[in-house]
Amino acid sequence: MVDWDRVEELRSKGWDWDRIAADPKVGFHPDVSVKEQGRALRGLYHRQRSRRARDTETAAPRKPTKEERDKAERKWTLPRIGYLLVPIIGIWCAIAYVAPSPVGLILPAIPWLALALAVVAFLLLYGLLRSEKKWSAVFRSTLISGVVLGLVVSGLIGITAALAFGCPYLPPQSLLSNEPGGDGWTKAPVSPWQEGGAPVVFFYGATWCPYCSASSWAVWKALTEFGTVTGAVTSYSSFSDVYAGTPEMVLAGISLSSTTISWQVSEDTSGVDGNFPSASNCYQSAYVSAYSGSSIPFVVLNGQYVHGGSSVINPQDLSTWAKGSSGGAPSVEYQVSSENGSAWSVIQDQAWWIMAFLTKAAGDTPSALASQYHWSSSTLAGVTSRFDQIT
Repeated sequence: MVDWDRVEELRSKGWDWDRIAADPKVGFHPDVSVKEQGRALRGLYHRQRSRRARDTETAAPRKPTKEERDKAERKWTLPRIGYLLVPIIGIWCAIAYVAPSPVGLILPAIPWLALALAVVAFLLLYGLLRSEKKWSAVFRSTLISGVVLGLVVSGLIGITAALAFGCPYLPPQSLLSNEPGGDGWTKAPVSPWQEGGAPVVFFYGATWCPYCSASSWAVWKALTEFGTVTGAVTSYSSFSDVYAGTPEMVLAGISLSSTTISWQVSEDTSGVDGNFPSASNCYQSAYVSAYSGSSIPFVVLNGQYVHGGSSVINPQDLSTWAKGSSGGAPSVEYQVSSENGSAWSVIQDQAWWIMAFLTKAAGDTPSALASQYHWSSSTLAGVTSRFDQIT
């Protein structure tokens, strides 16, 4: 029998066919009638190669072993990556939506986690469409690992934010209830946000923003009715934005001395259109992230009464006092302080609502606070009528 491996070895060394046929290790023994042994061996060699090629083509493909299949499935293919990431981000997104603070504070469920979830879900579906195997023991264990990691990741983020920074628990915005007649005010079912036992008034806005400028008057007036306000100065909103030059009371520099309420403000005073302020503590960050809708102005009273997504006062209603007309901001300040005039008529309703919410948050009555802070009879009547409607 011809040793074809030996033939291949000698051919690789450049031997001719006659020499290869004569090599005793090759084992080529033709009939005595064959005169050209090299030519005969060459013909036999090519026939043997053709037959081997045909046998290879018709042979059934070898099935991979169980070890080979397990090894292939353990590779980090798109389906396996998807089975891991979808539950991690999905669980994180769900918990961040249910608890926008503290879990959703670092990365909000809407829109960022929801967007990330959509991306990894697409990768999983794309990978499954290109994969012959859609489910296996390896995929099942990867999915379980993703669920566990999702709970761990969201839990650690929530615990870290809550313990390290003192962030409050806040439910999703969908659980906020509208206050009757509150003109955009909603109530959050959460613990009070207080400082030294006094309800916190938090304003988030910017001096360039005409909606913040118009709303600042109602907030400022309410503050003056609960204590002594210092550091108040008037100004105007941006002249390159809508409702250009809306009169405003700059709230960023205000200090409040009061035994009833506490004051916190985060207001951008750069004058650069589009600049938003930065929160100075975790409570401010939590409320802004959960309920502001990424818009200004944003007002929170006692952590429970929230006004976001719209202007407290419509700047169009103060266009008469835009800079350069009708006395401007000083005229508005005088009318609001004296509670007389058409500018006061624009502002009084929301000023009284804020005072009513704060009275409710302080656990007091309008008449008691009116006596303590010397409210006018019209303000007492306005606050009382609204106080009775608050839930």
